Amino acid sequence: MVKSKQHHSRIAAIRNDSSLKIAFISGLLLLSSCSSDNNKKLEAPKNADAETLYNYGIDALHSGHYKLAAGEFELLQQNYPYSGFTGNAELMEGYAYYLQGEYALSVQQLERYLQLHPTSPDAAYAFYLRALCYYEQIADVQRDQQGTVEAMDALEEVITRFPQTAYARDAQLKIDLCRDHLAGKEMLVGRYYQQQRNYEASLTRYQRVIQDFQTTNHVPEALERIVEVDMDLGLKDDARQTAAVLGYNYPDSQWYRYAYNKLRDHHLLSDNLKQPKNTSSKPRGFFSRVWHSIF
Repeated sequence: MVKSKQHHSRIAAIRNDSSLKIAFISGLLLLSSCSSDNNKKLEAPKNADAETLYNYGIDALHSGHYKLAAGEFELLQQNYPYSGFTGNAELMEGYAYYLQGEYALSVQQLERYLQLHPTSPDAAYAFYLRALCYYEQIADVQRDQQGTVEAMDALEEVITRFPQTAYARDAQLKIDLCRDHLAGKEMLVGRYYQQQRNYEASLTRYQRVIQDFQTTNHVPEALERIVEVDMDLGLKDDARQTAAVLGYNYPDSQWYRYAYNKLRDHHLLSDNLKQPKNTSSKPRGFFSRVWHSIF
């Protein structure tokens, strides 16, 4: 369970990162000529023109009144559908919903914006913000992970459409986190099946982590759990082989020490199992090549 707690703390740290509370394109924010007036009312006057509505919406965003900001941008779109401020207001309304945590409304608004302005210079940002809406809704590993899959799909779309942008680079980092999250879910379920002595089901989960999530931090534990299952099933040679893969790729991992000690205690050590090291080093070789050569 230590692995799971570490995973949860990593999720919390990244989701609280300031990059998620992204500031919008500075050019749009600077359109406001009224935002320096701190004494005016936040709500725009009746019959305000498009620029005034937009500026009031920006001021509401700056002051943290996101619901009011969304209302100002919506009113602008209704009253001035052909204004030069309308496109920006559509996008900013989606941003205001995002800051409120109204992710479904934000996605709906952003998709509407992208339908109306598919070639906009701000389309990359709109796709990225849409992906963040899904990303913010990633559930704990104990719950259904459909939201994680949707977040990955949306983030992948950002990379596919805008590969050379900063949005794509950040999306890749978040995809890595999503993959780690999905691997954590597989490990949680695998441990449950193992505790219930449903070894076939647990092996399926652990093997999926190894084959589909090789770049995550859950792989060493998955290998060690397979050693445990093999030993419980009396598959001594399989246990040794899996421990050899673990020791080759992660010689300094605590999970290799666990596997090595268990095999030693049952007098199952073989010549290709080296005693765990005490110093830190990176995994050697190509893990997938070693894994597939044995299994």
